[in-house]
Parts: sequence; structure tokens; C-alpha cells
Amino acid sequence: MAELLFWPALLLYGEAAVGYFGDLRGPGRAGRAATWGVRLGWLTQTALLGVQAVRDDGFPWGTWASSLDLFVWLVVSAYLIWGCRRRYRLLGLVVMPLAVALLAVSRAGGGTGIGSASHYSNLFLVVHVGLVLAAFAGFTLAAALSGLYVWEERQLQTRPATILRRQMPALATLDGLALRTVAWSVPLLTLGAAVGLVRLVVRGDRLDVLIAATAATWIVWSAYLGLRLLGGWSGRRAAYLALTGFVLVVIVRLALPATHFA
Repeated sequence: MAELLFWPALLLYGEAAVGYFGDLRGPGRAGRAATWGVRLGWLTQTALLGVQAVRDDGFPWGTWASSLDLFVWLVVSAYLIWGCRRRYRLLGLVVMPLAVALLAVSRAGGGTGIGSASHYSNLFLVVHVGLVLAAFAGFTLAAALSGLYVWEERQLQTRPATILRRQMPALATLDGLALRTVAWSVPLLTLGAAVGLVRLVVRGDRLDVLIAATAATWIVWSAYLGLRLLGGWSGRRAAYLALTGFVLVVIVRLALPATHFA
């Protein structure tokens, strides 16, 4: 059953990615088709996650590959809040190719199969993994908003007549949405990481590279939030800092070895 749901989800996300590239060249049907691809793909992936949850004895996303599956769903869910609106369609140029790539990697690693037993409790996995992945999904969306900000600003400087013909969100709107997204995501990462650290101390386990990388990610995004709220940062400087933070998110997500949850 999972196989029957995985491939339609991947194909629909892929159709959306192609459609958004078409919308970049000429807004119209391609963009609308891409929007429906995202929606239908999200519904199909939701059903896939539901099947995994029903047929598994414990938390189904406690491995590296399966957590990628859940991460993709969270990213697309965050994007769907307002990303499918016409003004924000170009966000799909970042979000949907990433979703396709990570979903394919998850499938190759067995992320759509039945999860193996873990010595971690289900409650710990739900809180720790769930909060951390939700935070990373928020950071991914904030980075996409920041990337769109940088692109739109350059277009306004070089080809103002062309960019003004497109229905695009104002630069201040993109800047503000990125800030609000990070403001929600940093507390989620803080709570999720705190749960993991408490368990680490209680069990007497050692720090590993993943924990160190996650700590560095928390520092960068907390610095982003602090500089935005207290340091008066905005615009291009803040956007580049968000993109730097996203590099760390990619490193952490793709560097999640099986040994961390072993």
C-alpha cells in the first residue's frame, strides 16, 4: 500500500516543480497546474504517512530515511499555508525540487517501509524528533522566503519593468514573513533539542557530530532572531544570514546517520 501511495506523491511533487519553472517563464496555466500538484501530492503523502502510522508498532519515523519522509511532509505543509497563492508561487522553485529530491532519498533508504524497533520511547521520539523536524521545516521555508527576497531585489534593480508585471509580494512582506517563521521555529528547536539533551545526560551518552551540528544550527538561527529583533537587521543582510542557516539545516538533515537513533 505504501508503494502505491509513494509514487503518485513523488510524481505530483515533480509535476509541481516542473510547473513552477514553467510559471517563471510565463505565469498562467503552468503555475495553476503546479499548485494543484502540490495540493494533491500533499494529500497523497499524508495518506502514506497515515498508512505507516497504522501498520507500525511504534513511532514510524525514528530512522534517518523515514525522518526525511516526515520532514518533506512538514516542509510542504508549511509551504501550503500561503505558498500556493499566486504572489508566492515562485517559492515552489525552491520547495518542490527539494521535496522531490528528499522524498526520493527517503525511498532509497527505506523510509517508506515499516520502521524497525527502537530503544527510544515513542513519547521521546514524538517530542524530540517531531519538534526538531518542525523547526527545520520552518527554517527551510524562511530560507526560501529569503532566497525569493534576494532574487526579487536583484530583479527590481536590473529589470524593474519585467518584475513589476508579475504579481509578486512586496520585499517588506517577504522580510516580515521570514522573521515570523523563524520566530516560531527557534522555540520549537529549543524545546526539541532540550528534550534530547535531558535524555543524553540521564543516559550518560556522549555528544556526537549531529548534536554539535544541531547546536550550531540553533546558534545561527537564534542569532538571526536576535539580530532581527534587537539589532535592527533586515533586508539583504538578514536574508543572507537565513540562507547561511539553511546550509546548516541541509547538513544536519543529510548527515543524520543511523547511528544517532540506533
